[in-house]
Amino acid sequence: MSIRRLSRPDGHEIAFRREVGRGPGVIFLGGFNSAMTGVKATWLDRRCRAEGRAFLRFDGFGHGESTGSLAEGTVGRWKADALAVLDELTEGPQVLVGSSMGVWIASLAAEARPGRVAGLLGIAGAPDFTREVIEPSLSPEARRALETDGVWLRPSAYGPEPYPVSRRALEEASAHFVLPRRLDFGFPVRLLHGTADADVSPDLSLRLARTIDGPDTAVSLIPAGDHRLSEEADLALIGRALDQLLASAAKPSR
Repeated sequence: MSIRRLSRPDGHEIAFRREVGRGPGVIFLGGFNSAMTGVKATWLDRRCRAEGRAFLRFDGFGHGESTGSLAEGTVGRWKADALAVLDELTEGPQVLVGSSMGVWIASLAAEARPGRVAGLLGIAGAPDFTREVIEPSLSPEARRALETDGVWLRPSAYGPEPYPVSRRALEEASAHFVLPRRLDFGFPVRLLHGTADADVSPDLSLRLARTIDGPDTAVSLIPAGDHRLSEEADLALIGRALDQLLASAAKPSR
């Protein structure tokens, strides 16, 4: 399955891979500074293809094969990218599978398109992570870099190269926080989080669950699970949770 591109009004392009198949479809939304070539995205791709199910994965602005700079990205832009993908590249009900920041973006997209989303699966969710994760970790040096340069290069736990965090992104994100309010979701939600996640506290998934008004929301804490949740046992849990959501979405409405 080759990479394809969706043009945006400002001339940028969203890189995506799409598998045509039966519904309900599945859309994967990756985390901050990640790409659609990651373990979970490719595993879900193979799984959906084996089932003949529609599946789509994509890189948001400044990520992976998409155009743009990560330093210029914002939560509002990544939400707009997700909505463009949902609106222009899929049909019928979709189950959104978000990883880390992707859970935040998936929540925003589901809130904006309640008639298109049939379920949400969150993996190591990081809603409001700019305020909940990044800002509390800023050293005095990092705060000075943001103030003087507008960008701080944050060390990565998953590679040798630091990645940019911009002052603009931190400020813009406040318009999209979900934890202080209620999310009216008329579909089931499953949230998985490892108890040994050193990057994002499981408390964020628990708090997100408490914000949701919906018919069926459940949180599963995975003993000793890390932030990536990409081991075979983790993927099996993800698959079972996804099956629950797809089965619910496939039931005829009364």
